[in-house]
Amino acid sequence: MNDLNIGGSLKDENFSRDKNQIGYLFFKVEKTKSGPEKITLESKKLAEGKLKSTPSFDRNSAGIGDFIISLTDANGKEFVKQIVEDPLNQNMESFEKKGISRHKVSTETAEFSIRYSHSAEIQVVKVEKITNAGNQLLFNQKL
Repeated sequence: MNDLNIGGSLKDENFSRDKNQIGYLFFKVEKTKSGPEKITLESKKLAEGKLKSTPSFDRNSAGIGDFIISLTDANGKEFVKQIVEDPLNQNMESFEKKGISRHKVSTETAEFSIRYSHSAEIQVVKVEKITNAGNQLLFNQKL
């Protein structure tokens, strides 16, 4: 999986300082018996190219259980902030005689990823879960 040719070659863990690169972060999340979910950064990839559009961050579009992913420099300056819909409780569509219907499906583990315009200044990734009581830090790691 080191050479997926999607708009260029992907480089595994080899973050160079070239311009016009897209970064990919792949995560795994697991429910735990007690306490917050466990998140693991499975892999990092870089591809040549430029994002056609940058997703805008709108906190009001996020719901309880969704994740907020922040990419910062060593001093905490944010470069990227994205919302990932709750990966452990996904909406699935099914086709029935009455038409299309949506169902929430809960899982014990799930995978999710983000992509972003790579910058050599990005050094830390943080994942927070939106809860009724505010944001709960689930993951904080240097890249």
